[in-house]
Amino acid sequence: MASKMFPSHEDLEKAPQVNNASEQNSNKLFDNSSDGAVPGESFEYGNSLYAKIQRLAGKLNIEQRGVERVPEHERTDTSYLNIGSMWLAANMVVSSFAIGVLGKSAFDLGFVDAILVCLFFNLLGVMTVCYFSCFGPMFGLRQMVLSRFWFGWWPVKFIAVLNIIACVGWSAANAIVGAQLLNAVNSKVPGFAGILIITFCTLFVTFAGYKYVHMYEYWSWIPTCIVFFIVLGTFAHSGDFVNIPMGVGVSEMGACLSFGSTVYGFATGWTSYAADYTVYQPKTQSRRLVFLSAWLGLIVPLLFTQFLGIAVMSATAMGDGVHNKYAEGYAASVNGGLLAAVLEPLGGFGKFCLVVLALSIIANNCPNIYSVGLTLQVLSRATQRVPRFIWTFLASCASLAIAIPGYSHFETVLENFMALIAYWLAIYSGIVLADHFVFRRGFGGYSAEDYDDPKKLPMGIAAAIAFAFGVAGVVVGMSQTWWMGPIAAHAGDPTYGGDVGFELGFAFAAAVYCILRPIELRMIGR
Repeated sequence: MASKMFPSHEDLEKAPQVNNASEQNSNKLFDNSSDGAVPGESFEYGNSLYAKIQRLAGKLNIEQRGVERVPEHERTDTSYLNIGSMWLAANMVVSSFAIGVLGKSAFDLGFVDAILVCLFFNLLGVMTVCYFSCFGPMFGLRQMVLSRFWFGWWPVKFIAVLNIIACVGWSAANAIVGAQLLNAVNSKVPGFAGILIITFCTLFVTFAGYKYVHMYEYWSWIPTCIVFFIVLGTFAHSGDFVNIPMGVGVSEMGACLSFGSTVYGFATGWTSYAADYTVYQPKTQSRRLVFLSAWLGLIVPLLFTQFLGIAVMSATAMGDGVHNKYAEGYAASVNGGLLAAVLEPLGGFGKFCLVVLALSIIANNCPNIYSVGLTLQVLSRATQRVPRFIWTFLASCASLAIAIPGYSHFETVLENFMALIAYWLAIYSGIVLADHFVFRRGFGGYSAEDYDDPKKLPMGIAAAIAFAFGVAGVVVGMSQTWWMGPIAAHAGDPTYGGDVGFELGFAFAAAVYCILRPIELRMIGR
């Protein structure tokens, strides 16, 4: 990708300096290094519109790099705290609190059973996020680019589309939660206004790129954490907690499985862009410490906020016929109204706390909006010509267009969306982990320099078929309002069933991949 190579070639002026010269025919036109890494200065070469935009971005200190591999000498982020604080801030938010609230509101669980479901399904969900975070320092590649090694050059585009939907959907759902809080503070602030505030603040942080996203996340969790402790203390002092008893029988089993799918979907939702936030870490970083830092940054805020949501929501079950400010607040503004009811005794300071919680959504949305721009660049050479920060802006507009009309249907949207995230990421994880451990035998089985060469990457036939079987596993195991699989019907009450879609999706995909991948290797050789 050297600026000194083929300076008169027209394509050099039109495209980023990467080895994606053609979807049909990969070559080394822009490569000046054996490892396929792209020096940062190459983005500004030439007189094309792309180069001019990148030069302006460089002057404004905006990250210019997209999906190109990061050279070793540019991997200067050596802080493990950057990894942990990234996920700590992204999960110490009211969106996590909202997941805990669903335990009673959507699945009618008691206190102890909801707590146990949260504990075990969060522990399961964060594992892939932590493990894939270790790939960034090892290879200097983004998560969706790494996915080419498992799914191949062409099938990975479908995976990228799913990730784009997930990123934009997450952003929209989170913006709705923030808008609910602002509406609870002042009912004259309509939902669309709150969504606009959250979306534009997120764009402001993510537009500049990796360095500024980490910088914001490093500190933003502190005021949010303080406010959550204030919520905890105020609610504990109120004495309004109700220890809702645990259910029994098949209906209880089904509710636990379905709630678990929602919890898992939230926890594992970062899996498809985990490596994006460690890509500037040097190869010498300890994988164990990277994993541990990500694990602590994820599990601590997830458990704390979701447990708090479960506890506070229990107060809506206080005696029949009695004025219940929690139930009324939840009916009026969902999570915003529920938190407003808790903080009501604090007066104006309580409203200030709600504003802080509303703005915490920015920290949760930053990974979504930052990564969606990178994922869009994986789709084709044409999309890679568009600088990352422009895609960031367009993705923000898309999430805005989804969030505003979805504001009045938030709980249904959140429940269904979390389950769908769990489904596709479980299938993705099943294929990736099977390939990584069974066929590549760990990190030594990769030739990172092949990341942009379709002729050296897998064809992806085994992965594509395994993904289809994973979808079949999801279909027979899912339990949604619009579909109940035959296995799900036996995993709980016949009316509502029990959602085992992500478990079956993972198992089906991993098993089929292990059967088909050796055949693909023998027949095609890669």
